[in-house]
Amino acid sequence: MSEIRIRTASCHEIPALLAFWARSAEGTSITDDEDGVTRLLVRDPEALLVADRDGAVVGTVIAGYDGWRCHLYRLAVDPDQRRQGIADALITAAHERFAALGGRRADAMVLDRNELGQHAWRAAGYHAEEQWRRWVRPLA
Repeated sequence: MSEIRIRTASCHEIPALLAFWARSAEGTSITDDEDGVTRLLVRDPEALLVADRDGAVVGTVIAGYDGWRCHLYRLAVDPDQRRQGIADALITAAHERFAALGGRRADAMVLDRNELGQHAWRAAGYHAEEQWRRWVRPLA
């Protein structure tokens, strides 16, 4: 098997990335559409990290930094490529990005029902903070 390469996504890949998330990621978001991902990449072109092998996307993570906090979203690995270190490589690349930007703490969005995802985050040194709950309100 060939090596994994971590790189940033480009706008021309958005339809393929949305299709990748549809088959590889848990849950959906109101911003999981072409406009939402385009806005992300226009605002922060290095936020969406992609793992590829032989030119095929095998994983993603969004490593967003707002100047104050480091946020991780959309950690997804191709179901046929799991347990090969792809999630770890993506998380490591995100941590390197955050360190270069001056980030001091990262948080990850993980669905309660996503046990596989929780395992990956625990293995990367993350823990749930039960005293916090996510409160949301759609703006559109």
